[in-house]
Amino acid sequence: MRIAITRLADKGGRDPARCKRLGHDCYPVSPLAATVYPERVAAFVAAVHRGAYDCLFFTSALPAQIIGPLLERWPRVVAIGPQTAQTLQEMGIASETLPSYYSRDFAPYLGEWLRGKTVGIPRADVPNPALLDAIRERGGEPVETRVYGLEATGEELDLGRAEALLFTSAGSFRQAVWTPRPGLLLMAIGEITAEAMAEGGAIPAVVGDGSLEGTLRRLNAYLEEQGSR
Repeated sequence: MRIAITRLADKGGRDPARCKRLGHDCYPVSPLAATVYPERVAAFVAAVHRGAYDCLFFTSALPAQIIGPLLERWPRVVAIGPQTAQTLQEMGIASETLPSYYSRDFAPYLGEWLRGKTVGIPRADVPNPALLDAIRERGGEPVETRVYGLEATGEELDLGRAEALLFTSAGSFRQAVWTPRPGLLLMAIGEITAEAMAEGGAIPAVVGDGSLEGTLRRLNAYLEEQGSR
């Protein structure tokens, strides 16, 4: 299938190779654009270099792209998913990947290790109180630095070439300008995105595991099931 995938403007460079490997074609559509905050980036990097954090948690690939090239040393590093981990690896930064690709899994994954530890979290200018509360409940101290902001592009998504539309976050769905049409297969990268879509009246036919590759595998299973009926 030819899949339109919501990505930040100028991002999603690895998507075509992943899609091709699993038998599909894809292209990015951008409901959101990112604005980097250089002063906050510099402050976060300086804090890492002076040893302020016992662990860094990268909640998406973009903060990894922003922060990674500036780091000369780092503590324990955790990536939310495989794409974020690959981004860090390409910069020579070894990281652990959460067993399932949701920030709610961060505190349970680290467990008792968090007690007395400070966690640096470079992220978008979007609140995630549940993550911070979960770290504190385990005895850790979360320190968020919002190193970039997200703004709606306001541009209608180009779906003329698409047979399917994959929303990669709840925010990308809520901010997207698009026109549903018969025959357009809707997909969500994970359950949180799927919930946002359902609330907006766009129930996805395919719900992934939080990763692009996992979503494509579930798409293939869905298509196989549909073909057998």
